[in-house]
Amino acid sequence: MAKQIPIGVRGQAELTVKHEHTLNYHNKELPPIFSTPHMIGLMEWAAANALLPFCDEGEISVGTAINIEHRAPTTVGARVTTEAVLESSSGRFYVFRVSAHNGVEEIGRGTVTRTFVHPARVAARYAKKQVTP
Repeated sequence: MAKQIPIGVRGQAELTVKHEHTLNYHNKELPPIFSTPHMIGLMEWAAANALLPFCDEGEISVGTAINIEHRAPTTVGARVTTEAVLESSSGRFYVFRVSAHNGVEEIGRGTVTRTFVHPARVAARYAKKQVTP
């Protein structure tokens, strides 16, 4: 059942870039700049924070789709702030306009889509699908 969540609801997430958030951490041949997967993860947390007040007991929100542009590099030590603004909803799915900023410029933007789930119910359904060897 779809929830009535007001368009424009906002969430934020922040982090200070450390070496473990860089391309170089995963591949020494790459430069020590903030990785796209970490930026996307931070954008997802911003959207999750926006939906947190609307979660029922035992419920969380999870990502279902992403469409992101990583537009500028960011180095270790920079503070990255992400913001998510609810743009639309369709049934059980909530689409957020997201952006990331490093204090100097916008480094990323796009959309993420989330929905609500009960982890215990998902685990029970998954357990029924398991094939035993």
